[in-house]
Amino acid sequence: MRTFTAIVQKEEELFIATCPEIGTASQGDTIEEAVANLKEATELYLEEFTPKEQKHPFLTTFEVSEVVKA
Repeated sequence: MRTFTAIVQKEEELFIATCPEIGTASQGDTIEEAVANLKEATELYLEEFTPKEQKHPFLTTFEVSEVVKA
């Protein structure tokens, strides 16, 4: 069993889930559906391709000044 990262973003009406370690992506109407679809896409990918050993990405946040346009 391997553990991967799922990054989920809301885009209009759908949630988009991506796996940065493998490069797979999927979507769904809910976060749970998007992640489940991503899991399936990643499993199918791994059946065909053997990825190199990859480290998990380090996720953090940062702030930028808000620019107000006149």
